[in-house]
Amino acid sequence: MKAVLSTVAPARARVRSLLRTSSALRWFQSNAGVPLALTLTAALSLGSPPVEPVLAAATLRRARAAIEPLAQAGCPRGTLPDNGACVRLPVAAEDEDDGQPEAESSTNTHRDRLGRWVVYDEIPRRPDRTADYDAYRYPVPCGAGATDGTRPCVVSGYDLDRSDDRQRHGQRLRQVGHGAVDLVEPRGTPVTSVALEHQQGDAEVIYVGPLFGTTVVTRHTLREGGRLRDYLLIFGHLDAPAPGLQQGSPLREGDLVGFVGDTGSPDIVHLHLEARRLRDGVDPAKLAPSRLIDGTNTVVCDPRNVLPLR
Repeated sequence: MKAVLSTVAPARARVRSLLRTSSALRWFQSNAGVPLALTLTAALSLGSPPVEPVLAAATLRRARAAIEPLAQAGCPRGTLPDNGACVRLPVAAEDEDDGQPEAESSTNTHRDRLGRWVVYDEIPRRPDRTADYDAYRYPVPCGAGATDGTRPCVVSGYDLDRSDDRQRHGQRLRQVGHGAVDLVEPRGTPVTSVALEHQQGDAEVIYVGPLFGTTVVTRHTLREGGRLRDYLLIFGHLDAPAPGLQQGSPLREGDLVGFVGDTGSPDIVHLHLEARRLRDGVDPAKLAPSRLIDGTNTVVCDPRNVLPLR
């Protein structure tokens, strides 16, 4: 412990010295009670009055270099310990990856089961993303489709970007059109978490319970168009969720989400996988389950925009 403290203390002193080199940082530092990590993070990221909008990249690099020894106190590279938590530090603007291109939403229409025209927002597949469903990685093994072509990974794809006459209809279906992909696997097949394209950090469980049968909803923060956007993944018709899974649980790549089943779709055993982008300012943890799929809070998205490639 003495060795760790002897490393941390000089690093903290160097960071404080760097804080004094910028009036923006001095403004945050002068607010008593704001922890060192939050002071640095806020000053580097907010850029709103009365803080200077731009911090010199050289100052930022020196600050990041100064706090690297703090990793020895139990935090990974690029983060700073703050009251028992590790706070991620921003990177210099010119060094920052813009992530994937911003996916633009569009407006489409179709007739519901009562014959009424419905107008909705949706995010179609971006032109830079391949149309081949088998090119993507999914939360289930995907059967033989990816190896010998005897069965495709996706048996029913996303079609809300199509005209009404080309969308999915059926007597047994509750909704017109399909804003997800259906993956047929044997009952009980493990469903695991997948890190999405340009995902930042771990996913978080937002909801566990009835929605599309037994359902798990997770939130993923992606870098998109130079900023962070939150997406939801909906895992529907599960036989059961993973033991102990609850709202707020973190999920890393490969962590168990649940098991393939047919709840809510009797005798049709499959995984319903849906992606939705949160509208700005919406906190999904405060929404009732049905509001998670309401167009006023989230926009349905072609999953190929965010799923990782094989």
